[in-house]
Amino acid sequence: MYRVVKRHLWGYLFILPAAVIFGLFLWTPIVKGFVYSLYHVDFMKGNAFVGFDNYVKVLRDPDIGRAVKNTLYYMFLGLIIGFWVPIVFAIAISELRRFQGFARIAAYLPNVLPVVVLYGLWRWIFDPVGPINAVLSKLGFEPVSFMTDPSWSMASLVIMETWQQFGGALLIYLAGLLSIPRDWYEAAEIDGAGVWQRIRYITLPSIKSLILLLLILQIISTSQGYQSQYAMLDGGPNKTTLTYVLLIVKYAFTSQDYGAASALGVLMFFVLGGLALVQSKLTGKEGA
Repeated sequence: MYRVVKRHLWGYLFILPAAVIFGLFLWTPIVKGFVYSLYHVDFMKGNAFVGFDNYVKVLRDPDIGRAVKNTLYYMFLGLIIGFWVPIVFAIAISELRRFQGFARIAAYLPNVLPVVVLYGLWRWIFDPVGPINAVLSKLGFEPVSFMTDPSWSMASLVIMETWQQFGGALLIYLAGLLSIPRDWYEAAEIDGAGVWQRIRYITLPSIKSLILLLLILQIISTSQGYQSQYAMLDGGPNKTTLTYVLLIVKYAFTSQDYGAASALGVLMFFVLGGLALVQSKLTGKEGA
C-alpha cells in the first residue's frame, strides 16, 4: 500500500484540490440536506429534532401532488416539443453543402443570450399585442393569452426554453455525426440512396446511443426545472406552472421552512438517483 501511494503521490496531490472542492461544495450540502430534513431549522433559536415530521408534512401538502403533476407535464412537453429539435437541426446542418459554419453559429447564438434579456424578449413575444398575436389577428384567429391561459402557460415556457437551449444539444449531435465515416454515405449515394434513406439507415442508427444518453439527461434536467416558471409566472396562473423544485424554493425562501424544503429535496434525490442508475444500465448495455 505504501509503495502504491509513494508511486502515485504526485497524481494524488494533483487531484486533491478537486476532491476537496467536490466534497466541500457537493457532498457536504447533500449530507446536510439529509440532516436538516429531520430537524425544524431555526437559525436564531437553534434546530430542533422532529424526526420524519417534515416528510409527513410535505406529503400531506396538496400542492405536492399538483407540483409532481406539473413537473411530469413539463417533462412531457419538453420531450415532444424540444427533444427532437436539435436532432432535426443537426441532421439538416450536416446535410448542407455550404454555410455549415454559419448555421452552427446561428443555432448556438440563443444560448449566449442572458436570461434577463431572454425573459423580457419572450414576454413581449407572448404579449396579447405582441408579434405572435399580431400575426394571428391578421390571419383571422383570436388572440392567445400565452402567459395567463392555464392551457398555454407551460407550453409557452417550453417553447421559449427550446429556442434558447437547443443549440447546446445540437453541437453534441453534430460532433456525433462527424464521427460517422463519410465512406458509408458515399457508398450509399453510389447505390442510389437518397437523403431520407441515408438518414434512416446510416445517421439515426449511428447516433442511437447518443440520442438515448441525451434523452435521459433531458429527463433529469427537466425534472429540476423551475427558473423560467419562477421568473416568468411565479408558478401561476392558478399554480399551473408550479413545479416540484419551485415548490422546494417556495418552502425554503418564502415560508423559510428549511426542514420541509430539505425533505422534498431528499425525496427528489432518491428519484433522480434511480434515474441515474437506469441511465447507467442503459448506457452500459449500449456499450456492451
